[in-house]
Amino acid sequence: MATIKDIAAYCHVAVSTVSRVLNDHPDVSADTRRKVLNAARILHYVPNNAARDLVLPQSDTIGLVVRGAENPFFTPIIRAVEKSCGAKGYAMALHQIPVGADEVGEGAELVQSKRLKGLILLGGRYDYTREDVIALGVPFVCCTYTNHFGDLDPAAFSSVSIDDEGEGYRATTLLIEHGHAKIAILLDSKDDRSISERRYRGYCKALSEAGIAIDEGLVCETVDFSMSAAFERATRLLAERPDVTAIFAVADTMAIAAMKAIANAGLSIPQDISVIAIDGIEMSLYTVPTLTTLVQPQAMIGEKTVEILVDVLDNAAPSSHVRLETTLRPGGTVGRVHP
Repeated sequence: MATIKDIAAYCHVAVSTVSRVLNDHPDVSADTRRKVLNAARILHYVPNNAARDLVLPQSDTIGLVVRGAENPFFTPIIRAVEKSCGAKGYAMALHQIPVGADEVGEGAELVQSKRLKGLILLGGRYDYTREDVIALGVPFVCCTYTNHFGDLDPAAFSSVSIDDEGEGYRATTLLIEHGHAKIAILLDSKDDRSISERRYRGYCKALSEAGIAIDEGLVCETVDFSMSAAFERATRLLAERPDVTAIFAVADTMAIAAMKAIANAGLSIPQDISVIAIDGIEMSLYTVPTLTTLVQPQAMIGEKTVEILVDVLDNAAPSSHVRLETTLRPGGTVGRVHP
């Protein structure tokens, strides 16, 4: 985690100056005070008020920060992480935060308060910098994502994820192979620098290779991943674009909401419109018809994440970046286009 020395180096001031600012001494200029406090925020400085904490040993505990705890996709991963930690002699400290929260800042506080040996970030940003993560101070693994858009040195962290762009390409290609050309994509945002953007790139690549022009009217952004937003956007799509024959939803939950919108419009799946997604959450097994989706190996993601982190902690292993494959579950929501 960041220290006052880190803040001093960041601001190019003396350690004593940082100390005076943090202890609210008056003999510091307003400009310097502002710079130091801003650096403390950027570096996620966590004040250590108890001197005894400096000599306390780390616990045999791994922290798990879950960003977007309401996401049903994470549940099997959390169970797998907890089980794997126990099997390797570690306890797990679970900390759940909302989608928009700062997982790194929360993680830094958890590391200090629980004296953690390592940290797992389940769900998070794809654009970390060195300054973002310096406050963590322990080995960490990005679980379900990696740092595609940031400039963090790959040797500074580990990750376990799928190839989001590749899987977006695969889902769209499957629809094209079934004769679809008017394919909508249902996503959070095409430039969210996260899962949606990566899967959108795969969608665009598949259409381009098939000679199909990108139709902006079929790019359906919802601004968030909620089922209500996906339902509303899919309802609007069906009203505005009766020519659409297929929807690629970047997440199962969004696909399930879209299926409701399709039913409300009096259309049949897959006779009138096909639907495909990525994730493979348990809920999607019980749609009618069963959702066709690319299933992520959720338990394996959790197990591999713990395996990598423990190897770093126990054996000083180097950082590792693992990419896992999805499995197509055919379901019953993709059909061929009827002439």
